[in-house]
Amino acid sequence: MKRHLAALLLCAGIGSAVAEENLSATGIVAQDQVALRAAPKESAQQQAVLWQGDTLEIRGERFGYLQVYDHRRERGGYVRASQLRRVSLAAEQAPELLAVVRFLRDTPGAEALGLAYVAAYLKAAPAQAIGSESFAAMGSMAERLARRASSRHAKADDAVIAAHLEVAAGLGVVVRSVERDGRMQLCYDGEAFRRVLALPASEEERAHAALALTRPECVPPDLSPTARHDFDSWRVDVLARATRDTLPEFLRNRLRLRSAGVQASFAFQRARRGEDAQPAMALALQELAAVNKLELADEDASAYSDAAVRVGASRWGAEPAPAESKGLRVVTSAGEPGQTCIALIDARHDAANALARRCTYGLVWTASASANAAGTALALAVQPLDAWRELWVFQLGADGWRIDVLPPSLETPELGYLEFAGWVPGKSQLLAARETKVDGRFKRSFEVIDLATLAVEKQVDNPSSLSVFYRAQDAAWKRQTVAIR
Repeated sequence: MKRHLAALLLCAGIGSAVAEENLSATGIVAQDQVALRAAPKESAQQQAVLWQGDTLEIRGERFGYLQVYDHRRERGGYVRASQLRRVSLAAEQAPELLAVVRFLRDTPGAEALGLAYVAAYLKAAPAQAIGSESFAAMGSMAERLARRASSRHAKADDAVIAAHLEVAAGLGVVVRSVERDGRMQLCYDGEAFRRVLALPASEEERAHAALALTRPECVPPDLSPTARHDFDSWRVDVLARATRDTLPEFLRNRLRLRSAGVQASFAFQRARRGEDAQPAMALALQELAAVNKLELADEDASAYSDAAVRVGASRWGAEPAPAESKGLRVVTSAGEPGQTCIALIDARHDAANALARRCTYGLVWTASASANAAGTALALAVQPLDAWRELWVFQLGADGWRIDVLPPSLETPELGYLEFAGWVPGKSQLLAARETKVDGRFKRSFEVIDLATLAVEKQVDNPSSLSVFYRAQDAAWKRQTVAIR
């Protein structure tokens, strides 16, 4: 702990350069775009532009200006005294610094300033007196700053946010970038939140830390399958540390939603490794079902849809292996490394003489296979990614069997699934449910798809609005799906 605090202090520019007997000679810039001048007068040359949270060593005072040295920029100069806040790093002043941290913690736009006060508090407070509160404040401010920088509405404040990120980096706060759908997402690395979970902390602090550490948009997209499995396993462990006994209901809902999405992803990773995915997927479904919709905050509506789509994409992981049958069905075998080959067979055709065959790098949910009454078509769920599931349709045509792949969306969605919901009796049609997230917007629809053209003939937001859907929907689908919720 001492080593970490010393490193944080050195990054803040107030460590070894400040003598122990001169602990009070420290100042924190309280405003943005403060001029560091070469002399104590307004007309003097500007040496640099300072931003809120910049921490300076104070060396003197003249004419209402403070003579300072900026260790981060390795430059000295003068700053108006009114634009700087003197702080004492004596141990007895630590409670006052923590009081300022509490005030700034939830103040939008003051994250860099708040982080500087956290750094000052960590220097001033005795090691045995430092608890989880300061780290929880550091983490919440660092995360909020990263969210501001990633917002699509941040263009007007780009220069300010970039400067605040630079100040935060100088204080030892690590913000990394993750590329998502052609745009950069900034994410705090979560070091402070990890310390919250390692220290005695309140349930609310633990809940906020767990939620921050398991954000789905901050999962590195370039992880190998093994690394992603380990990462999801770690996220499961983090969420397990956030107990819910005394939490307000809206915060319990947030943990349930996050746990549902993480467990669904973990179930997919386990299934891809050939491990049992049922326990993780059963827990994902349980967490989603436990959400109290009456206590769901307005800002959590999107999180609810996000969790539902993630659970819906992997829900077949909760189903047992299908029983052996004699009719139209599929069997799988290993193909090239990482591939699964699907063979369509029936009572007269075995895998060696399959009716149709195709290989995929996706996860094949054989329990999802459903053939129509005539034995001329079969629907199958294939999941290439943890939050992306396709519908494969095998059907007999004039030229023999063909395989069509129906994706959740033809656009570039962030996540989604398309699932079989039933066969329309006497017609060459199937029913399907579709949920997608495109450009941050969720869409859910229930459709009638023509098998000959694969065109959507009818589409509604509610299955009860479509009579053919109400009459022909598959009973097993209705019992298992999360699309109806």
